[in-house]
Amino acid sequence: MMDIIGWVLVIALFIVGMAGAVFPILPGVLAVYGAFFVYGFFFGFEQLNVWFWVIQTFITVVIFVADYAVGAWGVNRYGGSRASVIGSTIGIIIGPFVIPVVGLVAGPFLGAVLGELTVSRDTQHLMKVGWGSVVGLLSGIVVKTVLQVFMIVLFVFWIWF
Repeated sequence: MMDIIGWVLVIALFIVGMAGAVFPILPGVLAVYGAFFVYGFFFGFEQLNVWFWVIQTFITVVIFVADYAVGAWGVNRYGGSRASVIGSTIGIIIGPFVIPVVGLVAGPFLGAVLGELTVSRDTQHLMKVGWGSVVGLLSGIVVKTVLQVFMIVLFVFWIWF
């Protein structure tokens, strides 16, 4: 029975982690990383040696850095200022709460536009920067999803092969 509970918790954390790659309010990579600890507590840490933890921790750090860097890259790539990067970051956190579902994309877009408004009044430039925040968001989702899937696949291979 404890084995079933252990696997249900591990799989549930993997699901939350993958959903977190898309919805920034969920813990994302921390849920995936936490699943490894849950596995260890239920089934033992013997299979998860130091190299497993070094690799997984490195990927986790890369995801955290990439999450911010890719979003900022999108805004900067389309001519945004530091204010638009900050606005986009605030928008990605607040957007899904204010406008459920649509806020995931509208939040960073509006945040980048409002942030850039403090620097520029050119409507075309503002729209370009807003679009850059969406490109950064979508690129970040792809990067996080690929890396988190890699973490899960690596875990599966590590414990079964």
